Amino acid sequence: MRRLIRHPATQAVLARLVGLYLVLVVRTSRWELVGAGPALARIAAGEPLVIAFWHERLPMIPPLRVLAGQLEPAALRVTPRVLVSQHRDGRFIGDAVRRFGVEMVYGSSRRGGAMALAGLLRTLKGGDPILITPDGPRGPRRRAAPGVAQLAALSGAAVVPVGAASSAHRRFGSWDRMMFPLPFGRGVLACGPLIEVPRDGAAAALPMIEAALDAACAAADAACGIPAEKAR
Repeated sequence: MRRLIRHPATQAVLARLVGLYLVLVVRTSRWELVGAGPALARIAAGEPLVIAFWHERLPMIPPLRVLAGQLEPAALRVTPRVLVSQHRDGRFIGDAVRRFGVEMVYGSSRRGGAMALAGLLRTLKGGDPILITPDGPRGPRRRAAPGVAQLAALSGAAVVPVGAASSAHRRFGSWDRMMFPLPFGRGVLACGPLIEVPRDGAAAALPMIEAALDAACAAADAACGIPAEKAR
């Protein structure tokens, strides 16, 4: 059974089903994007961005591009690239969310990241944003690998910390305690203040990025009536 589930054809079918399910969630939930003004102004000016969010909130990122486009039409003229793992799980996620107008870059901030870095920098130079989960694909939970800060430092792109939550959700027992949205809820995507990373300041920026992502998640949770997590 395990071999059947891991077969590429089975994975492709399952990814399609998950993608269709996320379409259902997006269409039956009330979504709101808050705090995105500064980031949208950068997009309108043709400036690149590194959009960061914790791995546990990945299933709630699909509405981001549409919501941004409703507030700033220029957001629909760029193609976000999502950095996902070269592992089977990363490709599964990529196949599931591709229908939402994003493209995949395969690598990770830990493994294969060096191979993907040149492509990410080219993407940012062309004005398209990069979406990255700094603690993915294997954790530790809410601990950012250096790649997100290094990418921002090398490219000059600001980091946008994003938190996402849904009032209707289930928590998985995975390493990241993934929040999986259910239909007919209220969803919020909360953007924190932009973080500028000097070319020689990647190491110093990393704890700032972690704190900003935690704060963005807390803001999204509060807006959805989800109890605050205990301080780590």
